[in-house]
Amino acid sequence: MKEGFVWGVASASYQIEGAAFEDGRGRSVWDDFAERPGKVYSGHTGEVACDHYHRYEEDVAILKQLGIRNYRMSISWSRLLPEGEGAVNEKGVDFYSRLFDCLLANGITPYVTLFHWDLPSALFYQGGWMNEKSVKWFADYARLVVERYSDRVTHFMTFNEPQCFVGLGQVVGEHAPGISQGARDTLLMAHNVLKAHGAAVLAMREAAKQPISIGYAPTGTMTYPSTNSPEDIEAARQYLFQNPEPEAWHWNVPWWSDPVLLGCYPEDGLRIYHKYLPKITQADLDLMHQPLDFLGENIYNGHEIRMGDNGPEYVERYPGFPRTANYWPITPECLYWGPKFLCERYNLPLFITENGLCCADAISLDGKVHDPDRIDFLARYLGALKRAVNDGINVAGYFQWSLTDNFEWAKGYNDRFGLVFVDYRDQKRIIKDSGYWYGKIVQENGASL
Repeated sequence: MKEGFVWGVASASYQIEGAAFEDGRGRSVWDDFAERPGKVYSGHTGEVACDHYHRYEEDVAILKQLGIRNYRMSISWSRLLPEGEGAVNEKGVDFYSRLFDCLLANGITPYVTLFHWDLPSALFYQGGWMNEKSVKWFADYARLVVERYSDRVTHFMTFNEPQCFVGLGQVVGEHAPGISQGARDTLLMAHNVLKAHGAAVLAMREAAKQPISIGYAPTGTMTYPSTNSPEDIEAARQYLFQNPEPEAWHWNVPWWSDPVLLGCYPEDGLRIYHKYLPKITQADLDLMHQPLDFLGENIYNGHEIRMGDNGPEYVERYPGFPRTANYWPITPECLYWGPKFLCERYNLPLFITENGLCCADAISLDGKVHDPDRIDFLARYLGALKRAVNDGINVAGYFQWSLTDNFEWAKGYNDRFGLVFVDYRDQKRIIKDSGYWYGKIVQENGASL
């Protein structure tokens, strides 16, 4: 990879921290959701998770052992502000302060995501993202984080995957808070989320104690052309930036990224969703469209697209198409073409803020965890990313999901994505073969890919 390429791993607060009801942390919508019968696999909750709250020094030591020098993590809003606003929980502030000090003492740079899905319950009961006050709630929280930590932390992201916490959470209802609402309500939520992003960026810039770098980490299913013909490449490009019908409006790239990065909603979306839209003012768009230092994108797979007689069309996957243990398709091409199309449209340095896979990992007779499927997957995807970088696409870094196995949302502890195996009976950590492999790739800057 090019000099200065950022290699890292990623995690999220609710998925690893545990200590859900310790030291003054307030409830989040995921605490509530996990207690509802039948919502999370086998009744699992995040109450203990990976116990990172008590074992963070051990996890940082693993990062150091593997030579991984960049760590994307998130902060629990309700650990700092138990009611989501108002009184600050100093014990929560102190936890992250100790974590940051530990990371920095071991030569590891934190990349901090402010919101990775765990909305404080107290704010949800005030309407959550449907309430216009959510713009100020989030900006005030962002200001607090930067006031307390920007003496040491200089890389921040506002939101992780709004497609999921709005879409899976409140369109589909498979994730917290587990409500299925229509396009009118959820497009209003999305509008407030995008305004909250802009308000937070302004608050963070104002509060920063030194120059900071701010980005945003949405997601989407990427596209790749069926052939290298100019027609198929253009078809894949067009398909990626189309908006779907209102029933599944949330799962797309441009509705969530164009206002933030281009200052306007996409025209086809305005046409398709017009009767469901909230009032959109120029002031709203100006607030959303704050200068950013980078774009993050969580990329796991993609669609094959070709140019048909009537425009771009989806190519059906062949029988027996390769899939991960949780049935996600394996499409390494997406880590070349996705960055290419995103960088062309948005013209910012791009970080792959998540990429990885679920495997059916187990401890072998020798006491180790052998996961050749994960190594093969990462070699294929990172090979495609290296090709993108070598072709001059402005990819600044890559964060593998995830450092450890963890609470995988509605899948509980059934799905394992980590480079490090966690035995949830005793919290023992075992570095998988893929962890050692990835550490070598990081240390050689991808030379053997």
